[in-house]
Amino acid sequence: MAKHENWRLDDAAAEFYEKNFVPAIFADWASLLVSAGGVVEEQRVLDVACGTGIVARKAAERVGKRVEVTGIDLNPSMLAVARRIRPEINWHEGDVASMPFANSSFDVVFCQAALMFFPDRVAALLEMRRVLRSGGKIAVLVFGASLGYDLTADILEQVAGKEEGDIFRAPFCLRDADQVAALVDGAGFKSVKVETSQGAARFQSLDTFVRTEIDGWVLKGRVDIDAMLLATRDKLRQFTAANGAVRIPIEAHIVTASTD
Repeated sequence: MAKHENWRLDDAAAEFYEKNFVPAIFADWASLLVSAGGVVEEQRVLDVACGTGIVARKAAERVGKRVEVTGIDLNPSMLAVARRIRPEINWHEGDVASMPFANSSFDVVFCQAALMFFPDRVAALLEMRRVLRSGGKIAVLVFGASLGYDLTADILEQVAGKEEGDIFRAPFCLRDADQVAALVDGAGFKSVKVETSQGAARFQSLDTFVRTEIDGWVLKGRVDIDAMLLATRDKLRQFTAANGAVRIPIEAHIVTASTD
């Protein structure tokens, strides 16, 4: 089994992901990422590792009535959700390392919160560059630092084990902005720029946060949620408002570059 196969979700988890993760974390970042990509009407846009398609949907709002937006993901369950929500977008099941698109097929390529999961990141970036036209643009988002998520990973390791803790840390493994810029530069892109933004994950309660992070991802069934709730109650108090709502600050790096 390829390394990235470990990140697949089943149908129920994919629906849960769209209902809970997307509004809590990914929707706001998707808007920033699409803005950074500078999408305009009638451009051909590709959302790589699109998941349930939030970036593709945000881009489709900008390209006008002629929808020239495509999403590709390895996970059929995520794509099923994407197709249900926006059937007019072109959804493809496939691997970023070998995409079924001709050279110079797109004007802008996006990749949100996925580069860290690719087995060969440079190869993936090279493939993104291949499908971009001359003068095309790439916009990649990776997560930077997050004290709240770091604390949660440590708690998870204590409750469930090191493997589970490391899985939870995986989305933050490219938190060094210079490292990400070097990866993009190493794939042959030009005019590489990095902008770091501050955002947050927002949940109605600590219970919602813990259940979403466990049941909405590959950790489902591997963690005692009641034990996690008990362990996090005091340690994450600083991120909990008086009304019980949870807000965990997250840093993100948005890297943009062009093909030439």
